Amino acid sequence: MSVPVDEKERFARLEEMGLTPLWRLRTRLRAAGEAGEAKGAHQESPAVAAPTDQALDTPPQKPAAAGAASSASARERAPRQPPRPSSSPVGKRPDLRPVPATPAAPAVGIPARTVDPERAARIATLDWEALEAEIRACTACPLHRTRTQAVPGVGNRQARWMFVGEGPGREEDRRGEPFVGPAGKLLDAMLFALGLDRTRVYIANAVKCRPPDNRTPTPEEIAVCAPFLLRQIALVRPRVLVALGRPAALALLGEEIKIAQARGQIFRYGDIPVVVTYHPAYLLRNPADKAKAWEDLCRARALVDGQG
Repeated sequence: MSVPVDEKERFARLEEMGLTPLWRLRTRLRAAGEAGEAKGAHQESPAVAAPTDQALDTPPQKPAAAGAASSASARERAPRQPPRPSSSPVGKRPDLRPVPATPAAPAVGIPARTVDPERAARIATLDWEALEAEIRACTACPLHRTRTQAVPGVGNRQARWMFVGEGPGREEDRRGEPFVGPAGKLLDAMLFALGLDRTRVYIANAVKCRPPDNRTPTPEEIAVCAPFLLRQIALVRPRVLVALGRPAALALLGEEIKIAQARGQIFRYGDIPVVVTYHPAYLLRNPADKAKAWEDLCRARALVDGQG
């Protein structure tokens, strides 16, 4: 469920994110509608209404060509062919391309000695309170030696959206909450543009302790923390998972991928669709890619709304 959002404020947030092409499209369509009304005294011209957010996310349809009615009649007279089976379980939107499903508990490609089956099985039975206590007391990998505190997660525990990031940064390590630094402010702006806030989503990280100097967590560290993330997903049961960056994608899909190549595809974590996009920290360094991240979030929104 989305929270009410003032349209002007939402437009301002998206412009801050560098998404001006959407507003140019809206302006052009509004101008076309006004031009059509001005011609009404001399000829009939249908007014073009400002598009909804969904219309902005969906490619415009081409108008029917002249003679379409006669062509349709000819097709009706021709023998009907049986419909071709669809190979896409994701839906009719052409930008939602399925890939093979991943197991419910993906195995990260690391040495087996770093995985403790008994520990993973025990964590898989914990409720929320016991899980967060386990995370805060965890000493299973070297990251606990340099942390201020572990950062379990934050948000709605029954959310339809679940965002998975990389790991806590300096500010997150200090405050014990994910995405509270500059990258968190950008994520909040993106949520706001979707009509959401932190009370409507759940946010977690692939690793729960800050890596020294904010370095990328290793596959071994991600694997040791994986039982925590798997249990969080099982408890939340979201309708869509959004992987923010490569480490998050590795934690969810069990394989190394390149974000630029994975964008536009729908992956699977068990039966939950996974949308892969750029981490907000990357977008702060590469603002030109903010529009691509917005496209990814619109794709995730289509899945949550049942259009994918």
